[in-house]
Amino acid sequence: MRKNKGKTNTIEKEFVFEFKAGENHCVLKVPLQFPFNEHVSDLHGRIMLLHKIPCFVENDLKNRLVSFIERETLVDYDREAEAALQRLTNGEVDINKVTNSWAKAYSETTLEHACPEEPSWDEDFASVYHELIHSPASETLLNLEHSYFVSVSELISERDMELKKLQERQAVEMDKVMQELGKTLCDQDVNTVAAQHFDAQQVLENKWASELKQVTGIQKQEYQEWVMKLHRDLQNPNNSTINEEIKVQPGQLGEAGEAGARLFEEQRQLEESFTIHLGAQLKTMHNLRLMRSDVLDFCKHRRHSSSGVKLRRLQTALSLYSTSLCGLVLLVDNRVNSYSGIKRDFATVSRECTDFHFPRVDEQLDIIQQVVLYARAHYNEMRYTFFHDAQTNGGSEDKNKIIDRNSSNILPGEFYITRHSNLSEVHIVFHLCVDDNVRSGNITARDPAIMGLRNILKVCCTHDITTITIPLLLVHDMSEEMTIPWCLKRAELVFKCVKGFMMEMASWDGGISRTVQFLVPQSISEEMFYQLSNMLPQIFRVSSTLTLTSKR
Repeated sequence: MRKNKGKTNTIEKEFVFEFKAGENHCVLKVPLQFPFNEHVSDLHGRIMLLHKIPCFVENDLKNRLVSFIERETLVDYDREAEAALQRLTNGEVDINKVTNSWAKAYSETTLEHACPEEPSWDEDFASVYHELIHSPASETLLNLEHSYFVSVSELISERDMELKKLQERQAVEMDKVMQELGKTLCDQDVNTVAAQHFDAQQVLENKWASELKQVTGIQKQEYQEWVMKLHRDLQNPNNSTINEEIKVQPGQLGEAGEAGARLFEEQRQLEESFTIHLGAQLKTMHNLRLMRSDVLDFCKHRRHSSSGVKLRRLQTALSLYSTSLCGLVLLVDNRVNSYSGIKRDFATVSRECTDFHFPRVDEQLDIIQQVVLYARAHYNEMRYTFFHDAQTNGGSEDKNKIIDRNSSNILPGEFYITRHSNLSEVHIVFHLCVDDNVRSGNITARDPAIMGLRNILKVCCTHDITTITIPLLLVHDMSEEMTIPWCLKRAELVFKCVKGFMMEMASWDGGISRTVQFLVPQSISEEMFYQLSNMLPQIFRVSSTLTLTSKR
């Protein structure tokens, strides 16, 4: 019951309970104070204990006690209400003050009378960008983004060149020191020189990182302000300079870069496309692609853009704030950072182009790290409680079997998500944690990596991601143990599991047509690629063409 503010008038009422114990007629009388502010179960337990009430009347006592408290509480409410009305009638209370307080409370707690929430800057910018990218100004937006990308790329090239010169100079110095080792220099001198070289590299890298962060920050602010200004100008029909402002500049993204683009073409990309139908009664059509490419090719922009690359960039921008997002599965280790392996390469690609809509990848990873730490702390607390209860109840669990792990790491099969607007063909990246077990040939459908794919597909269904790219072999690079039988067995497992997950999608999202791209490493042979391509129609139900002929 709510406690009254100020002085509270209490009334004592007596609870009477009669029961029979054999031939004895017993009467229990308990004085209670109203308003009653205790918990009924606590009061019931104390009465049973203090008065040694027989257990066969326990439920009856509790039901009678609850009924008595509810009835007398209503009487107490009525008494207070009558007293309040009496004070109002006698003029002891200012009626205007009461009505004003009621009106204020009603307006503050009722949604229809509440003030609407002010849209944030990010929401305003998102709606404005979505409107402009679907207007004739789209080419101007892409040209400006490309010019920013070129300037950052040039800055990164300068950084790499300066780092390379420093490393070459340090290598020469180290060679001279090693030649004098044992003559005029000792091991301590070598360690001192190595430490100096490391410090010099750190200083230079920090300098360039700070400069890049400042440049991209300025670009983001300028771009967002220019987009908002352009939108305001478009709203003014009398503005005669707007056509000049959005004038197409074909030299930046046009066909002029076609010759230069050929210099950047790598090994020929292989691709096979299929149309399938899945479902028992209600069949849903999906598109499947088998592709041989590097996983980061879906993220990279090229400074010399061909027309096809330009169209992909436009398509990515058009669907940025839509219900047709594109996702990519990136296989990473259990540490949430961007310091090693594929994570470092991905972060490097992501930094080459300024993200005008979402935080930088480093900032997103910092937030994810905090979430992981919080989740692991909650998990450890639950685990300790479970272990303590098991030991209390006489369980035989061995405490040594409950291994403490690094609370900042994630487990195989878990994944975290980053959002991007500056990648070539991807909006969402799923960083799926895998271990060395994926390189063995004996994983099953219950492997954490496979279950992680299922959870990723479920997220795709609930968050409007209609195109997802999956590493078919659950690796990004080929190694010696990945023989032809290994590849065929792994591909068959992933194909069948993904097919089952896609059939589950009908219950997740009602059966929406999606595109699933299976990616194999760039180093795989063409013969192996076409073997995998022939396997896919045998597992999925591929739609066949019909030849219609006239009946003669």
